[in-house]
Amino acid sequence: MSSKGKIWREIPLYVMLAPAVVLVLVYGYAPMVGIVMAFQRVLPGRGIFGSPWVGLGNFSFILSMPNILQVLWNTVRIAGLKAIAGVVVPVAVALMLNNVTSQAFKRTVQTVIYLPHFLSWVILAGIFVDILSPSEGVVNLMLRQIGMRPIYFLGDDGIFPWTMVGTDVWKSFGFGAIVYLAALTDIDPTLYEAAVVDGASRRQQTRHITLPGISGTIIMLSTLSLGNILNAGFDQIFNLYSPIVYRTGDIIDTLVYRIGIVNYQYGVATAVGLFKSVVSLLLIGIAYRLAAKWADYRIF
Repeated sequence: MSSKGKIWREIPLYVMLAPAVVLVLVYGYAPMVGIVMAFQRVLPGRGIFGSPWVGLGNFSFILSMPNILQVLWNTVRIAGLKAIAGVVVPVAVALMLNNVTSQAFKRTVQTVIYLPHFLSWVILAGIFVDILSPSEGVVNLMLRQIGMRPIYFLGDDGIFPWTMVGTDVWKSFGFGAIVYLAALTDIDPTLYEAAVVDGASRRQQTRHITLPGISGTIIMLSTLSLGNILNAGFDQIFNLYSPIVYRTGDIIDTLVYRIGIVNYQYGVATAVGLFKSVVSLLLIGIAYRLAAKWADYRIF
């Protein structure tokens, strides 16, 4: 078949693809014009193309901010802990569910742990504020019953980052567990039968068959999560933090919000966002190279 005839034959596929391409162009590429604000002193009255250029002045201003290093550390710390827990917990839950023989119980558990994934942080923030309240929260009431002092989960800057990690894992581990359960179905069952014949224990089967069998999925999700190392979860932290925990809870996205939306410094906020995007791109590239080199994992 000629190339022209092949194109005509594939026109329905191009039509089906067109809406997705339009959405990417409109919401993914068109807003990139606004990147020029990172190099301007944006004056809303003049617009993007009428505002004066300041070159790298906005980036110099960012580096001179007294709290920028602390904000970067907070972002990397919280995002890193989320990435680690976001792999360990779902894998552990998937392995436990995989050993459950009752299909009805397994499906029920999958449904229950997956439901929080569909709830927004606006809703969950209100729930967690009530549950973790130091005076009337369920958690602290239980701690009092066993003789412990109340814990200020959302008001203690030493505990706040761990609270963010724990609540994020609670919300998202169900989705990851289902992904790993799907990966477990691709493992050849005859491998387990051979392992049983050879006298392998359940732990040895998990170590030498199950984990290597889903290693590709683990590497893929870990690689993708590394690209979000500077994205510690704006909607979660914004709805749960307060000035009391700025020292350990303020991240790049919340800083951008206060600079751009509250203080109207659009150029500085854009410069911070551009810096974050460039670093994330580099991290994704490095993670992909390492995954290809050490685990022979490739997307392209």
